[in-house]
Amino acid sequence: MVSKTIRRFNENMKRNAFLFQQLVNRDFQQRYKRTVLGMAWSILSPLFQLLVMMLVFSRLFGRGMEHYIIYLFAGNITWSYYTESTNNGMTSLMGNAAILSKINVPKYLFLLSQNVSALINYGLTILIFFVFCIGDGIQFTPAFFMLWYPILCFVIMNIGIGMVLSALYVFFRDIQYLYRIFLTLLQYLSAIFYTLDHFGPTIQRLFLLNPVYVNIKYWRCVVLEGIVPSAGYHVLLAFYALLFLSIGAFFYKKFNHRFVYYF
Repeated sequence: MVSKTIRRFNENMKRNAFLFQQLVNRDFQQRYKRTVLGMAWSILSPLFQLLVMMLVFSRLFGRGMEHYIIYLFAGNITWSYYTESTNNGMTSLMGNAAILSKINVPKYLFLLSQNVSALINYGLTILIFFVFCIGDGIQFTPAFFMLWYPILCFVIMNIGIGMVLSALYVFFRDIQYLYRIFLTLLQYLSAIFYTLDHFGPTIQRLFLLNPVYVNIKYWRCVVLEGIVPSAGYHVLLAFYALLFLSIGAFFYKKFNHRFVYYF
C-alpha cells in the first residue's frame, strides 16, 4: 500500500513537474513583489526578530548563560520556519481555488510549492545561523552532519500539518483565527527564549509532547553540546513526522472530491 502510494506520488510529480516549477516561481514573485530588498527579507526578518527577542529576554533568561544568542537563534529560526510553512500551507488550496476549480491536478502540488518557498528561506537563515555560531566561538563537531535528520523530519511534519490546516480552511474559515491563538500558546511552550533547568524531570518530559520543541532541542544538543541525541529521540522525531503526514494524507484523500464544491 505504501509503495503504491509513493509510486503514484512520483508519477504525479513527474507529470506535473513544469506546473510545480511555475508555482514555486510564482510564490517567490508574489512574496517579494514591489519590495526594495526582495529575498534579503528572508534573512533580515529572522535577524530582526532575533534582535528584538535578545533585547527583551537576554537580561531575564540569558544572564550568566554561555552562548545564549545561539540558544535563542536556534529556537527562533525553527519557529519562524514552522509558522511560515504551516500558515502558508493553510491557505494554499483556497488561494488557488480559481485554478483548482477549472483544472484537475493533484491538490497537494500547491501545498508543496508553498513549503518549498518556506524551506528555501529556512535554508538561508540556517546559513546565517552558522555564521553566528562561528562568531560566537562555537566549535563545529562531526555531530553537525546529523542536522539533516531533524530538518527532514520537520519538513515532512510541516507538510502534514499544512495538509490538515488547508483542508479544514476550505470548510471552516474560522480555523485561521483559532490557529493564531494556538500559535501564541505553542510559542510559549516551545522554550525558545527560556531554559527548562528550573523545571522538574516530569515537566521537562511533558515538553517532549510538543514536536516543535523536540526539533529545537535536537539543534541545541548538536550545536551547543556537540552531541547527537539518543536513538529514542530520533524515533520520536520520525514518529511526529509520519503521524502528521498520515493524518494530512487522510484528510486530502477523504475530502478530495468535496473541496471543489467550496471553492
